[in-house]
Amino acid sequence: MAAIVTRALRVLFQNVRGGTLHCQHKARDCWRCEKRYLLSDNVIRLMEFQQKKVAIANQMYVSREQYFNNIEEKLKKNELILKDDLKTLLHLCQTPSDVQVAKDLIYRYHSENRNTAFGEFKFGPLFVRLCYELGLEETAEEMVKDQNLKGFFSDSTSFNIVMDMLFMKERYESALGVLLEMKNQDIKFSKDTYTLAFAVCYKMNTSEAYKICSMLLEESLARGDFIPRHAFCFAIALAVKQNYIDKARSIYSHILHTDSKICLNLHVLLLALSGAQQNLLSVLETTVVNNVPTFVKKLDFSQEVLTAVRKTLKNNLELQRRFEDVCDTLQRSGQITALSLDDMLCHTPNGKKPINHLLFTRKVSRRTFKPLRSALLSE
Repeated sequence: MAAIVTRALRVLFQNVRGGTLHCQHKARDCWRCEKRYLLSDNVIRLMEFQQKKVAIANQMYVSREQYFNNIEEKLKKNELILKDDLKTLLHLCQTPSDVQVAKDLIYRYHSENRNTAFGEFKFGPLFVRLCYELGLEETAEEMVKDQNLKGFFSDSTSFNIVMDMLFMKERYESALGVLLEMKNQDIKFSKDTYTLAFAVCYKMNTSEAYKICSMLLEESLARGDFIPRHAFCFAIALAVKQNYIDKARSIYSHILHTDSKICLNLHVLLLALSGAQQNLLSVLETTVVNNVPTFVKKLDFSQEVLTAVRKTLKNNLELQRRFEDVCDTLQRSGQITALSLDDMLCHTPNGKKPINHLLFTRKVSRRTFKPLRSALLSE
């Protein structure tokens, strides 16, 4: 059985080399060939940041160059750096040399404002979004790990965006270093942090990464932290790659809602690797969808996963025939996809859709605080 499991795992992850997916599609428009990231636009908020940059540039009473000269003069004269000075300069940066001035300003501002009141404006996310825009992941990594700036990056969002940048550049060890720095600084982990942490460990795919992932998972479950389904899936896939099938099944049991494509594929894979072929075939057969409109959502199976499952059925001709029959049916119903398990895991979430404010028409007057009798009376 162990030899069968090993062969199946080799087939399943044959496209992953050193944590990097090697896509066979060379087309320019193939999304599988692009670098992928894990944080949604709602977290990165790059467009919002860029719109703010344009707005501030249009409101300036002096040129951008003159403003930078004024700031550099302030630094030379050791004058007090105000919050608005730093906020404006961060929105005016356009080049790496501009960011160097911003770094100098951050060090001065932080040295003068170490004991800011709770609720003060957080510059950390603003700076890392600037680095994200300019592709300066090394600068962002250096800053969040600098002990002289401890407290400046006091939020999980800053560390998450830096880890996401490093994940995109396939610098997984550096991303793990940022995670450990976040832990050392006692920054509370968010749900995005867990997704990134387990994704980085999954990509590294080493015994040490597996230990770190297991430790973080146990600690988070003990504290009762919320762990997203996506994060659980990365932890399961890592356990499978490290050949800890029982541990992978245990992690899978913590997922409350398993009605997703990636969960279904992991469930089928775990059943196959655990020797539960009868249950596996029952799951496949009950998932077949026939004669439904094209707009109805169907649960797809990865061809790569089905190939790995097929390896575990070689010693049972009856189950193998039954498996091939259901695969033929799934193929006809369009439920087999070329996406690999790695493709499904390393996708970019869509994020929350914007709220339609027309659905929430104001019902109270801002002037009189009385109920509005008609939408025509709204101000």
